[in-house]
Amino acid sequence: MNIPDPIAAYADDLTAIRRDLHAHPELGFEEVRTSGVVADKLREYGVDEIETGIGKTGVVAVIKGNRPGRRIGLRADMDALPIHEQTNLPYASKNAGVMHACGHDSHTTMLLGAAKYLAETRDFAGEAVLIFQPAEEGLGGARAMLADGLFDKFPVDEVYGMHNSPFDEPGQIGVKPGAAMAGANFFDIKITGKGGHAARPEGTVDALVVAAGLARELHTIVSRNVPPSKPIVLSVTQIHAGAAYNVIPEDAMLAGTIRYFDDDAAALVSQRMKEICEGYAITHGAVIECDIRNVFDVLRNDNDLTAEMIAAAKSVVGDENARKKTDAVMGSEDFADMLAVVPGAYCTLGHAGDVPLHNPAFVLDDDMLPIGATMMARMVEMRGAA
Repeated sequence: MNIPDPIAAYADDLTAIRRDLHAHPELGFEEVRTSGVVADKLREYGVDEIETGIGKTGVVAVIKGNRPGRRIGLRADMDALPIHEQTNLPYASKNAGVMHACGHDSHTTMLLGAAKYLAETRDFAGEAVLIFQPAEEGLGGARAMLADGLFDKFPVDEVYGMHNSPFDEPGQIGVKPGAAMAGANFFDIKITGKGGHAARPEGTVDALVVAAGLARELHTIVSRNVPPSKPIVLSVTQIHAGAAYNVIPEDAMLAGTIRYFDDDAAALVSQRMKEICEGYAITHGAVIECDIRNVFDVLRNDNDLTAEMIAAAKSVVGDENARKKTDAVMGSEDFADMLAVVPGAYCTLGHAGDVPLHNPAFVLDDDMLPIGATMMARMVEMRGAA
């Protein structure tokens, strides 16, 4: 590992920051305390510009290098998940039902570490634009910042991001060129039937029966309509209906997600969903409303800048720990919206631990923090003069 002495010396402070954020997680667009901590730290570090409230709770800062050059964006997300933590850590979440189970506390901390280092050294060309984004977990935080004029107020030539990964070896940095993470649509389906007594089902239009059959039918769409060469996943993840043992419910609700890499395949699946809902409504005499909305675009890394990010990774973790990934993942990431506007790349940083993300027992390895801070700073040092 090639960690600069200032960042290595700051490792304990980074751990303290990360654990404080972990103990006080906040959901998307509610990151008031988190963004306050970020803004206070940035002022303490002596950044040149800082603006809060972009995309409601987002924070953006600018650090100027000691010579002319390009503007390089670095992005970290800040929000947590609606999960009740079960780690029993001394710094476990103090906010019931909310947990940093995806590691965004580490992303925020690593970018703060890069900010402190860059503000102290100033040994780079151009400017670093630090983007602390709210609401990544399906609420559209990136789109909110863009709608608030993020890149109009703070234009950048390139933008980079990073995600912690318990699925990779500790200290290993990976980047996949091209389409790296799936786009995502979310859907809500409302079924309205005719409720009644459970002893007299013949007088009802049973919304629960409709929901159960519809859920089964929706799961056949991909296998019977989309070529296997186009990866796409449809998952019904919620069914809600009924509140009593002796009442046939009048209403039911289905919800779920579509993950895809091909826009045409996603459009086909969405169309078939609507057609099946229409058919089920006629068959059962129910009213079915199907709402499908895009939440994440496909995350596409720029091929040339992927190579540059891998080169930067080699300078931090060595050739043996920096690699070009070949497999895309069906998970989604709203940094895709920023990459659709500005070229850049998104990498993963491996860390110790075998509990997956979005799990109430997830524990992050703080040893990754100086590595991630160095990696983010190195992108500015290498690309500012490009």
